[in-house]
Amino acid sequence: MKSMKKKRGSISPPFLIAGSFLFLIFVGTLLLKLPMATTSPISWVDALFTATSGTTVTGLSVFDPGTMLTAFGEGVLLVLIQFGGIGLMTFGTALLLLFRKKIGLQNRMYLQESFSQHSVGGIIRLVKIILSFVFIVEALGIIILTLYWLPAYGIKEALHLSVFHVISAFNNAGFALFSDNLMSFAGDPFVTLLLSSLFILGGLGFTVIMDIYQKKSFRQWSLHTKLMVTGTILLNFLATLTVFILESSNPKTIGNFSLWDKLTASYFTGVTPRTAGFNVLDYGVMEDPTLLFTMVLMFIGAGTASTASGIKLSTFIVVVLASIAFLQTRKEPDIFGRSIRSEVIIRSLAVTTISMLVVLLFMFLLMIFEPLPFLPLAFEVVSAFGTVGLSMGITADLSNIGEVLISMLMFIGRIGPLTLFLILLKPKKENYRFPYDQVYTG
Repeated sequence: MKSMKKKRGSISPPFLIAGSFLFLIFVGTLLLKLPMATTSPISWVDALFTATSGTTVTGLSVFDPGTMLTAFGEGVLLVLIQFGGIGLMTFGTALLLLFRKKIGLQNRMYLQESFSQHSVGGIIRLVKIILSFVFIVEALGIIILTLYWLPAYGIKEALHLSVFHVISAFNNAGFALFSDNLMSFAGDPFVTLLLSSLFILGGLGFTVIMDIYQKKSFRQWSLHTKLMVTGTILLNFLATLTVFILESSNPKTIGNFSLWDKLTASYFTGVTPRTAGFNVLDYGVMEDPTLLFTMVLMFIGAGTASTASGIKLSTFIVVVLASIAFLQTRKEPDIFGRSIRSEVIIRSLAVTTISMLVVLLFMFLLMIFEPLPFLPLAFEVVSAFGTVGLSMGITADLSNIGEVLISMLMFIGRIGPLTLFLILLKPKKENYRFPYDQVYTG
């Protein structure tokens, strides 16, 4: 009887995931509304929007963080970014381990869901490796960037800027303390390559990083790791090439740059939509094809169990492979000598379909409430869903209703639309099956 009650009263992992993010957003909103957090008072809606953007590691902002936030406000935002990127319960588990407390099954199940693992076995070891990896990478990034910025800013300001931008980059947040984000560093290969390396690492996914660490050769990697690594390299190359070709003749972006600066800016602009949110170019003056291509990249996103969002690169690859298999009249898609199960294909199709419907719904709602052009609004919606943070410059022009809608979308994008629907819809157990009948499609 006791076990029945305990089982009935337990909280599902998807609900815990959503609840932990909502808790962070609530606390962050209260802290950012304090007078000591900003240089001038902000509204509750602005505080909510900023806290949501930080917690979901998006990077959209209705004000300039570098001038509006005090040292306390920046600290609050950094904590939200760090906890939001890695997960509140991951840090909670770290504290329990630090104080030698027992990790319960419920917490292990939450971590299993957070990192998309098949079982709870080895999950605590995974958490230890993740936290160690995060600490080492961020510490190295801070040291390197501080030394680079030392001559220009001095030790105190260089350290301050490095801590903020390294944490923001690794967690794919895209917040910057410079008024033009990173546009003044468009021709600085050191800063652009360092920060892009950090957000690419953060976006690969912790399970991929652990797999690479444990298995030194490509042949030993899991299929997921192979797909993520090869997919990331190919997509980043394609994105860089596309931006370079489309923007090379645009004098408002890279048209007047030297060849090297064109390549550097094209690379950074090509890789940042998945889903870092930093920008070295003004998206408000880009060519329409570049903007459309960027929206596709933002929708795809980066890796599962990473600091990034979107439908995830692995999901996109599975959908493409399944489509190719169908056209070739094969029963199952395969790659690297491995077949992909039907349940993985169905899940990928469900994630993609639901995500498209969510994006279209919020586009529709924002067009009702916001008297702004279609393309900037559509760009903002996809950016919010992918928790990217790129904008064509309309974020500060949003009404209170628009800010709330974008906040909701950032939250949905971070936890994942499938997680949201698992919370709202109770899964049904099927004890029967109806007879088949023909449906004509395509």
